[in-house]
Amino acid sequence: MLNINNYYERLVIDRLWKLAEQSDEPFRQAFQEDVACLALNKLPPCYVRNTIDKGINVSEEHYLQMVAAVETAVEQAMQQVLSRPRLDRESAE
Repeated sequence: MLNINNYYERLVIDRLWKLAEQSDEPFRQAFQEDVACLALNKLPPCYVRNTIDKGINVSEEHYLQMVAAVETAVEQAMQQVLSRPRLDRESAE
């Protein structure tokens, strides 16, 4: 199997981790997975062989733009998931 990753996945997971640490209540795994999927669908793919290489080879300005895009996408995804709880979604499928 090829060793490639979408760099945005790491940024989204990191953002969710930070938000979970700041929250009074723990995030359920299903909630985090739903938010991550929705957020990643709003972001462009950025495939890399090694996330360390990407971090080294991206300008600070571009990195900050990526982080800002992730923050926006995660916030929108969280609002979307919270507006329709999982039980409601499962019954509609």
